[in-house]
Amino acid sequence: MSKERWMARIIDPLVADLVAWIGSGRPYLEVMDAWKTSCPRLPVWEEANARGLLARSRDRSGTEWVHLTPAGESLLRQERG
Repeated sequence: MSKERWMARIIDPLVADLVAWIGSGRPYLEVMDAWKTSCPRLPVWEEANARGLLARSRDRSGTEWVHLTPAGESLLRQERG
């Protein structure tokens, strides 16, 4: 099995978990606190962003939010089947 395929088998379920957990949106600081990683080989947050699944925005009070992009919503629908 190639290294890329092996990594995909490990990280794909974690990315799906992150997308499901974010759902309709969560504050950025909450996401960072819950999903910080100590393993540089499993950067779930970075991978989800690289795949275009997440976006960030600020509300009127200045709170930064993480929400799903259309690609993230599509993945969530696929995972929920």
